[in-house]
Amino acid sequence: MDYKLPKRIENSNKGTYGKVLNIAGSDYMPGAAYLSSVSTLKVGCGYCFLASTERVIDSVAAQTSNLVFLSRKDILKHLSECNVVEIGCGLSQDSDAIDIFQTVIESLQKHLPLIIDADGLNILSKMPEFFTSKKLINVIFTPHPKEASRLLDCALDEVLNDTEKAAEKISKIYNAITVLKTHKTVVISPDGRKYINTTGNNSMAKAGSGDVLTGMIAGLAAQGMNLYEASALGVYLHGLCGDIAAENLTAYSVMAQDLINFIPEAIKKIRFI
Repeated sequence: MDYKLPKRIENSNKGTYGKVLNIAGSDYMPGAAYLSSVSTLKVGCGYCFLASTERVIDSVAAQTSNLVFLSRKDILKHLSECNVVEIGCGLSQDSDAIDIFQTVIESLQKHLPLIIDADGLNILSKMPEFFTSKKLINVIFTPHPKEASRLLDCALDEVLNDTEKAAEKISKIYNAITVLKTHKTVVISPDGRKYINTTGNNSMAKAGSGDVLTGMIAGLAAQGMNLYEASALGVYLHGLCGDIAAENLTAYSVMAQDLINFIPEAIKKIRFI
């Protein structure tokens, strides 16, 4: 891995390291909102807004005091304040979620970095022309194989049989950097750059692992990293967290929260490579 962590500056403040707006969570999936938000801060981002439902905010606020909470109705007020938008983790696909997704895409400045995961991708797959017509240029998709098959409107086996080809197709169709999550996650950009990850293990096959990855990529991008490099480094660092966690906890017992807990150890390792 050749990409370096963003530099820390002696004379700095929280604004120096970027702001993420995370539109995540639904009443029955508050954990995704927590994991995708806290992980942005753990990789060095200075500020994370979490926009969600009252029930999610109450749940997440009981677990951490490190986030700024927004009502969903206030999302548009804060789009211009942030450096990166992430949307979709645990969002659900109900009518409210669809309205939020469409409103954000309609209102987003063309150059503002956008990371779409999980339900955001599922919603998008049902209205691909709506998304592609916006011609956004700084976009990252983080699908697992099933979500990738929906984006391509193809069988799951077609994705699993050639994940690199599937990621390339998604990148070209949607003009997005594609992070296709498998046991060897592939990162492919629309201009053909490619990274195949070498870290990670089967301990990470747990609910919430992908939410942590999305937050880590968003947190790195908010600090000014090139989006492709933030994706590749985020994937590498995320897998390294899994390797350290498995070594300490066994492959059976690692949970998504453990990946966040081991981010500092993973950072220590890559700082001196």
